[in-house]
Amino acid sequence: MKPSTKILLAFYGDDFTGSTDALEFITRAGAKAVLFTETPTAEQLAAIPGLNVYGVAGKTRSLSPDEMEKILIPAFEQMKAMGARHVHYKVCSTFDSSATVGSIGKAIDCGATVFKNEFTPVLGGMPALGRYCLFGNLFAKMGIGSDGAIFRLDRHPSMSIHPVTPAMESDLTKLLGSQTTKKTGLIDILKVSGSRGDINQAVEKLLAEKTSVLVYDALKNEDMVSFASHLDAIATGYKMTLFSVGSSGIEMGLGTHWMRNGLMSPVKEWAPVSKAEPLLVVSGSCSPVTAVQIEYAKANGFEEIILDAVKICDDDTLDGNQLAEIVDKLQQKKNLIVHTGSKQAQNLSSEKLGTALGSIAKKAVLKAGVKRILVAGGDTSSYAARAMEIDAVEMLAPLVTGAPLCKVHSRNEAMHGLEVNFKGGQVGGKEYFLKVRGEW
Repeated sequence: MKPSTKILLAFYGDDFTGSTDALEFITRAGAKAVLFTETPTAEQLAAIPGLNVYGVAGKTRSLSPDEMEKILIPAFEQMKAMGARHVHYKVCSTFDSSATVGSIGKAIDCGATVFKNEFTPVLGGMPALGRYCLFGNLFAKMGIGSDGAIFRLDRHPSMSIHPVTPAMESDLTKLLGSQTTKKTGLIDILKVSGSRGDINQAVEKLLAEKTSVLVYDALKNEDMVSFASHLDAIATGYKMTLFSVGSSGIEMGLGTHWMRNGLMSPVKEWAPVSKAEPLLVVSGSCSPVTAVQIEYAKANGFEEIILDAVKICDDDTLDGNQLAEIVDKLQQKKNLIVHTGSKQAQNLSSEKLGTALGSIAKKAVLKAGVKRILVAGGDTSSYAARAMEIDAVEMLAPLVTGAPLCKVHSRNEAMHGLEVNFKGGQVGGKEYFLKVRGEW
């Protein structure tokens, strides 16, 4: 089958929660968008009428560079063959990565190998989520969709102590420079907020200096639109797929740019969403933001079951009595939080914990008829989604910016149509779980 000529954008997310974040922004702009768990074939894309954006919710955030390369090279090659105007490697807006785990530098290297563009643009900020990049340094609000304070990344109360990839460097040019041998440079906020000529002149100067990874600052939403307009002009000039790296600000910027150029019309109304009873929350998040949400939900009627995370990682087993208790509580229509507790901060296996949580979620649907599930935690989310037999999701409605309510597509008839919300650790205020239940 011939590659599609209608795909404007394909993105590959490094985890599931971040991928639904990107899905939300491009869907809001009016794209017909679907998020897959594996890189789709031409036949799968052709089977969806009107599709112009698709994503892949990967798991590279938790992998070593060698493991990433084995996955990303063939995925990028397949995306390139589908003929998208843009391919975006979507990372967390706090650039969670290191030289040994989830290396964004390795993703840049893989993208450069496949797409062979003159340089790789990297968007540093995402103001709509409380992430700001100024003179190369990334600042992040404590909690997305909350009124939390803003911290430089290496001083952030949560990200600086992340158990897997603690943020020890806020300068993105230095962070990426430690993960790739490619020369990294900066298009600072004074250039980004200026004219297109200012940006182009800065790019030309860096390219003349043999710089091949360009980090772009972003302080305001309009900065992302300027960046997106710049990217789209490059893609048009190349007449080939343009590869970029960054947060969902790329989807937001491109979506706004395409709306202004008449390629898309924004969604103004969403179908009503009913209250879910019971709501199951499965969480592998180690964020203090999620911890506050758990405590608030417990104070407002949710019940709690804490898994033995160490035992799960040691011998791949779940407590049979706890499983029976989970099903029993859900059958009684009790709202329930199942989470991995404080021991998750020991840098335990994201794959084992996520798979266990996803298995519990699937059992909740099969045995207790649960219709809506909230999955919390970026590192574990991709494994949970696969254990739930999710093939793809589409956005149903916005909840909190960056974490939409979605509908599941699955070859397992029992899972097909399930409503699911994937939440990164930093997303939401204290009342978040109640909001997902339907109290908004």
